[in-house]
Amino acid sequence: MTESSNAPLQNETLASIEQRHSIRTFTEQPVPDGHIKAILCAANQAPSAHNQQSWRFIVIRGDSKKELAKLVASRVTQLPRPASTLLRMSALSIMSAPVVIAIVNTGDLIARGRNLFKVEQDTSHDFFRTMEIQNSAAAVENLLVAATSLGLATVWLGILFLIKNDVLEFLGERKGEFMAVIPVGYAARPAAGPKKIPVEQLVKYLE
Repeated sequence: MTESSNAPLQNETLASIEQRHSIRTFTEQPVPDGHIKAILCAANQAPSAHNQQSWRFIVIRGDSKKELAKLVASRVTQLPRPASTLLRMSALSIMSAPVVIAIVNTGDLIARGRNLFKVEQDTSHDFFRTMEIQNSAAAVENLLVAATSLGLATVWLGILFLIKNDVLEFLGERKGEFMAVIPVGYAARPAAGPKKIPVEQLVKYLE
């Protein structure tokens, strides 16, 4: 019996991508240092414009993690619902996870990009700002998939972008165009990801 030509291909990488979904509560089990190093190396392998790797990874544990959770919780009253609800949930996720990893832009590509790519000054800032965002987002996705492949659970706390400057100041990083905060640990309970729109509804072919 032959495999249908319409059946999706599968391998370990594709399985990890399919299995990845957001988890917001974690056990107290610590994440081994080797696992943290592995997912950071995976993030660092992401594509970046001109191989500039204009990102920085900050590993947050212990008292620093508690202080970050307090900072996030303290900003809840500044936002209307449902943003305030998501921010409160984010503070709880940060407290629950044994380790949190932040990814930020360095701004190096924005600063040096014009000379590297010979782009006109009028368009260079927006061009390289967008490139830095794309680069760092790719690094985040690598980290999320790598974590899943190692049996770890993660969540990208996108709502924290609304208090981005506060978080960057806490991290001791310059104001930038990108900031992601990702709690990492072992899922407190099994959970399935949301049902996805079938890919057939999202694809257009041009020939």
